[in-house]
Amino acid sequence: MTAIVPPPIDDGAPHAAVPASPARATGGEWSARYGASLLGIFSPSRVLVRGEGCYVWDADGRRYLDLLAGIAVNALGHAHPAWVAAVSEQIARLGHISNLFASDVQIELAETLLRLVGAGSEGRVFLSNSGTEAMEAAVKMALRTGRRRLLAIAGSFHGRTLGSLALTAKSAYRDPFGPLPGAVQFLPFGQIDALAEAVDTTVAAIVIEVIQGEAGVRTQPPGYLERARELADSSGALLIVDEVQTGIGRTGTWFAHRNPALVSGDVRPDVVTLAKGLGGGFPIGATLALSGRAAGLLAPGDHGTTFGGNPPAAAAAAATLHTIDSAGLIAQAATVCEDLAGAVERCGHPLVAGVRGAGALRAIVLTEPVAARVAHDALDAGFIVNAVSPEAIRLAPPLIITEDQAGEFVAALPDLLERATPRRVCPPPATERTLP
Repeated sequence: MTAIVPPPIDDGAPHAAVPASPARATGGEWSARYGASLLGIFSPSRVLVRGEGCYVWDADGRRYLDLLAGIAVNALGHAHPAWVAAVSEQIARLGHISNLFASDVQIELAETLLRLVGAGSEGRVFLSNSGTEAMEAAVKMALRTGRRRLLAIAGSFHGRTLGSLALTAKSAYRDPFGPLPGAVQFLPFGQIDALAEAVDTTVAAIVIEVIQGEAGVRTQPPGYLERARELADSSGALLIVDEVQTGIGRTGTWFAHRNPALVSGDVRPDVVTLAKGLGGGFPIGATLALSGRAAGLLAPGDHGTTFGGNPPAAAAAAATLHTIDSAGLIAQAATVCEDLAGAVERCGHPLVAGVRGAGALRAIVLTEPVAARVAHDALDAGFIVNAVSPEAIRLAPPLIITEDQAGEFVAALPDLLERATPRRVCPPPATERTLP
C-alpha cells in the first residue's frame, strides 16, 4: 500500500524551516531564547535538561538535589522506571480519546482514588488537568447548591483561574482581576470561633487546606477541621478540602485530612481536590465527591474537559499510586523528612526558629526575612528549595528521598544560613566637635 502524504500548504507566503536547536547551547543562550519567546510571567533561574531520581542537571551540566519536586509534584522523582514504562506503554496502546469515550485506565484510577480516600458507594470522581481545574469543579458544585456565599481562609491558595482565584487570599493575585465570581469571605487563619460565627444557612461551602503550603506550610490548629465538619452538617454547607499539595502521601498519609497527627477522628469532607503528586509529573487533577449530595450536584453539561483523565495521564497516576504503595514510600519519606527536620532544629543556628509541617512537606522557619537569599545560595550550592515566604524555606522532596540525600542538605545548611545572616554594621566612632 502506498503511504498517503498530505500535500504541502501553499498560502502564498514564504515558509521558513524551523531552526534546529543547538546541540549544546549554554544555559545563558537558552535563557536568552526563553526571554525572546515566552511571556514574561516567570523568571526561571536555570534551564534544566535532564533528571534522574532526586537529581536534575542544567544545560551547563551542573547537578542539583531536587528538594522541591516541581513543587510537590514529582512524587517518584525524575524518570522513575515504573512511571516511564506505564506512560510509554499507554501512549503506544491508546493516547487521547476525549471524554466522548471512556477508557479502562481512567475507570480503574477513579476506583483506586475512591478506595484510598475511604469513600462509600456514593463517591464519584471528576478528572481534569490540574489543581486549579479540580478546584473549579468544586466551586461549581458549591454554587449548584443555589447558595452563593463561600468561606475561605486567610493565607489560602487554591489556584489562578477565576473561580479558584476567588478563593485565593493573596491580594497581589486577586486585585488585578476583580471582581471575581462568588461571594467569598476570608476568615482569620486557625480561629475556630470566627469560623463558627461566619457559618449559617446562606453558606454554600467551607473551603479549607489542612496545611497551607503557599502561606509558609502552616497547619490548621487541632479541632479546626472537625469543627468545620460539624458546622457544615448543621448549616447544609459543603465541606471542601483542598489536598492539591498535601495529598498523595505528601504529609505522611495518603491524605492530610486522614492523618491522625493533624486531624482527630474520621472527618469525611464532601469534596476533596487533588493534583500535583497524583500524576507524578504528568498533568492531572481530580475532584472527589465523597457524599451523595456532592456527587449529584453537577448534571451533564454543567462542566467538562477535553483532556482531563486522558489515558496517558490516568496511566501515569495509576503507576504513581501503585509504586508509592508497593514500595512503602509514604512511611519512608516521612521518616527521612522527620529526621531532616530534627537535624535542622538541632543545628543551633540563630537564623533557625524551627521547622513546621508534616511528612515530606516542611518549612524551615527563619528569624529574619532572608529566605530568598538562602534559596538563591542553595541553588548555587546545588540544592533546589523554595522561599515560600520571606521567613520560610519550603522543602517538598520526592518521596524516594534517602537519608544520605537529606544529609547532603543538612550538612550544607549552616554555611547557607551564615551567608544570609544579616550583619550589623557598627556606626563609626563619634569624633569630638571643635567649638568655634
